Amino acid sequence: MNTTGSAANGGLHLTPFRGLRYVPERVGSLAAVTSPPYDVVVRPDGVHHLESADPHNIVRLILPQADTTEARHRQAADTLHAWLSDGVLAADTEPALYVYEQRKGDLLQRGLIGALELTPPAEGIVLPHEDVIPHVVEDRASLMRTTAANLDPLLLTYRGNGTATGATAVIERTVLGAPLLATTTEDGMSHRLWSVTDPAALAEVADDLARHQALIADGHHRWATYLRLREEHRSPGPWNYGLVLLIDTARYPLQVRAIHRLLNHLPVADALTAVEGAFRVSPVEGPLAAALDALAAAASEGNAFLLTGGDGRFHLIDRPAPELLTRTIPADRPEAWRTLDATVLHATLIDHIWHVPDSPEGITYIHDAQAAVEQAARRGGTAVLMHPVREDVVRDLARQGVTMPRKSTSFGPKPATGLVLRSLDVD
Repeated sequence: MNTTGSAANGGLHLTPFRGLRYVPERVGSLAAVTSPPYDVVVRPDGVHHLESADPHNIVRLILPQADTTEARHRQAADTLHAWLSDGVLAADTEPALYVYEQRKGDLLQRGLIGALELTPPAEGIVLPHEDVIPHVVEDRASLMRTTAANLDPLLLTYRGNGTATGATAVIERTVLGAPLLATTTEDGMSHRLWSVTDPAALAEVADDLARHQALIADGHHRWATYLRLREEHRSPGPWNYGLVLLIDTARYPLQVRAIHRLLNHLPVADALTAVEGAFRVSPVEGPLAAALDALAAAASEGNAFLLTGGDGRFHLIDRPAPELLTRTIPADRPEAWRTLDATVLHATLIDHIWHVPDSPEGITYIHDAQAAVEQAARRGGTAVLMHPVREDVVRDLARQGVTMPRKSTSFGPKPATGLVLRSLDVD
């Protein structure tokens, strides 16, 4: 790994690495071996669908299936070793940064994949905006230790000047050449990957990124895992770096979506009864798209949520009683944090009114609104549909060092998992 420069000198330090990539001749198709990020593939049927797509689908590494945690992670490590030995995966011959492009219709996203230096004060250069769930960090840390690999990049954003200079100029020159790979996944998104190995281009990227901080758009648990493993490996080496995709959102804006909650054991009738007198409750006509429009209109004026469950109907709750918010929301945080929908949902509704434990048994976090509605109907629980937070609010809170409630936002499009991996044994 090229380790010239240092995050301690200020700004981001993205280093080349020898990417592990699928050998096209050894798999059915590149699309068939990719997966969404591990936290998007949450249902067993989702894992089964991916496993069935190709025997070498990356889900067998990021979400291995076995009876115990230790067995799962050992299975992933054994599978990775077997794929390397059998030539299913192979390391590129020289270290590179990778230009990654996603395109679908009018949507175009380009960025750089590399190994980001984690040397302190990386925590002040990469800004988290959400809290994490400790047991998820422990699970991801155990998987990384056992496989000695970064299996999927976390998504970071920074704000350039909006012009094709520095790292962006390198990206836009690189995409004029032939890509290393190109594929289209079943969601209609096309993916292309190029390598950057020219020393002058790498120096141009390094000089530009050294001026910037980054916001974690997706991957807070992987970031916390990187930092934990860095502390476990104090000597200089591959554990002092973590796999990231870095996007200049001034040039390539991301979409910000909400992450919805499924309250597994709370019937919607009970949820509505409990909020009477504390929130305004209004029936909303479907279908889902129309109900989400009503939520957006209400959210423009204050805190608002859309509830649905086994009855298949939609219920808008908004206009919380001010004295209730004063009583239930911590006063020692900025106003922007205290008025977040996610803050009101967790501090006021989930903790104070509904008394639902924030555990995997109590709450399931779901990125897709339709999936949340369907699972609520199937399980007899309550889906709480959220309206997205603006990116500028997220960034401003992160700069203040204030983290939002976990799973407050979903930035996208997210990188496909499986196009390039990082082995800590190879690096």
